[in-house]
Amino acid sequence: MFRIIIIFLVTYSSIAQTKYQKDFDYYWNTVDQYFAYFDVQNVDWNEVRRIYQPSVDTIQRGDDFVRLLEMTNNELYNGHIGLNTNLASSSRLIPTGTDIWVSYDNNRFVISGIREGFPAEKSGLLLGMEVTGYNGIAISEAIKKFLPKSVTKHTVKMYEYAANLLLAGTHNTKRSINVNDSLTFNIENVKNNNATELVGSKVIGDNIGYIKINNSLGNNGTIKTFDKVLSNLQNTKGIVLDLRDTPSGGNTTVARAIIGSFISKEAPYQQHSFTYEEKLYGVKRNTIELVSPRGEIYKKPLVILCGRWTGSMGEGITIGFDGLNRAEVVGTDMGGLLGAIYNYTLPETNIGFQFPVEKLFHINGIPREDFSPKHYILDSQDQLQKAIDIINSSL
Repeated sequence: MFRIIIIFLVTYSSIAQTKYQKDFDYYWNTVDQYFAYFDVQNVDWNEVRRIYQPSVDTIQRGDDFVRLLEMTNNELYNGHIGLNTNLASSSRLIPTGTDIWVSYDNNRFVISGIREGFPAEKSGLLLGMEVTGYNGIAISEAIKKFLPKSVTKHTVKMYEYAANLLLAGTHNTKRSINVNDSLTFNIENVKNNNATELVGSKVIGDNIGYIKINNSLGNNGTIKTFDKVLSNLQNTKGIVLDLRDTPSGGNTTVARAIIGSFISKEAPYQQHSFTYEEKLYGVKRNTIELVSPRGEIYKKPLVILCGRWTGSMGEGITIGFDGLNRAEVVGTDMGGLLGAIYNYTLPETNIGFQFPVEKLFHINGIPREDFSPKHYILDSQDQLQKAIDIINSSL
């Protein structure tokens, strides 16, 4: 009897390991074939496999496999790469689950973005503060677990990704942030935006329309709501379109509906590059996406507000308006989310994962993630005031 039990345990362990090995192979090969940004991220994907494969061979629990996939995703260091499942110990998504943004310069992590109305702002953190520690650990030490292990030298983007992922926190840990070597701020975890409206609107200043998209670019119901809001603002002398709270991205149907409400003729608004076709077949494929006028067109001045929580499709709308020369853009660098993501499912564990397969560009050829607004302003209130001033001066 004892011998039978031992054989059963060994057989079960072997089956479990085989399951995770199969799924890691599927994951690695899918990314290897279709990830569009190896040339930009400068990651040795073969080295990634060499580093993580030995751990895969010993995994026997699903939670451990999720943790390993999360570490592997960090090798590509971008918020558009992730899983559709998470653990209590998983980091919150960038930028959706964050409320503070730091930039890396001269070995310092400086706050360059604070999400309006969220815990980081309410705690008293301010732009320009230097973050020196997280939960009692020096930030230079705390970020190491998020930095890519497959490279010989870490870049600014790698450091910023690691630091912002760290500061986003996990689902089961409280956040304590040290700044300027002497101050400590205890910050609540980010919760879902409580906005009940898909699209908010009001009239500000001297008859200027203000429209805010409340992280709803992935909801097709936003189109009808947006149309109603815009109709009510037709008699304003200009509109400020606020995309600073669209971190979760969306779809091109909603994006084209919004852009099409402000243009009078069909025109290109972004470029796509399908790099995997050239990699697999030696044939280049690049496309230009058009947007068409729709409904009652608003022809008066338009200003777009963008920032670190303008993500994915929000970034696409911003570069679209800029490329069409239809709006002035005010704000900061955006979420920097790479390309258009495709979703896949691991065949054995049914874990979903996603990563960018298409490269996306401004119509002038600039990569979407590298776009910076003409009017670069850090403070959110100053951004709004600049938008008002632009509309008033344009009249």
